[in-house]
Amino acid sequence: MQRLLRPVWEAWADLVYPRLCCVCKVPVGEGWFCEGCEEGLPRVEAPYCRVCGEVYEGAVTGEFRCGNCSGRRLEFEFAVAACHAEGAVRELIHQFKYERRLHLRGALASLMMRTLAEEPRLAGENLAEWLLVPVPLHRSREVDREYNQSWELCQRLSRLTGIPAAKALLRTRETEQQAGLSREERLKNLRGAFAVRPPGRWRAETRLQGRRILLVDDVFTTGATTSECARVLRREGGAEKVVVITTTRG
Repeated sequence: MQRLLRPVWEAWADLVYPRLCCVCKVPVGEGWFCEGCEEGLPRVEAPYCRVCGEVYEGAVTGEFRCGNCSGRRLEFEFAVAACHAEGAVRELIHQFKYERRLHLRGALASLMMRTLAEEPRLAGENLAEWLLVPVPLHRSREVDREYNQSWELCQRLSRLTGIPAAKALLRTRETEQQAGLSREERLKNLRGAFAVRPPGRWRAETRLQGRRILLVDDVFTTGATTSECARVLRREGGAEKVVVITTTRG
């Protein structure tokens, strides 16, 4: 019932309360940002690594693979991000993720939607046939936070694009925080932490076999988490391809 009433509530709220720019709080007629703040967003722009999306500040005219990806097997096809994790966008992510500012999912999803529309490697794809899948939180952490920010972004992207979304993955154990761990420690920390979500009494099984997946998260750092999720989706679920899309690139 809550899911059905949410669009009605949000439409009513937009009529009663004028929409304000998410950054400077001045009234805006449409969208989530005023013109000045929109222009000042730290968007990710080429040239960047063709695999992980790491931005390179130099004169590069063709595709390249960065040092972060060299000699490393990443299970996803490639990763793209809307913005750098800095400035106003970093603050919006923090508010959305830790301060329960759920209304910001619309602003953040709009940034991701633009990235989807402008990514040339997805230009020839019928994205309506793809599937949006969030990086899952462990049950205890989701209960503590009261929501999974990645799933909230998935649902809003689904509404904006028409791409179906499903909680296809399960986090089977709580892991240590990745910050401060080496690459090898991160991989060991995540190994076996995810599984394909089995069907439940009130939940049908999500078909992954042969599907193309857009794996959604709020922040991309080293790619260890998304790579492990992609590995499970492909090897256990039988997904054909996994592309990672995040709001920010750390």
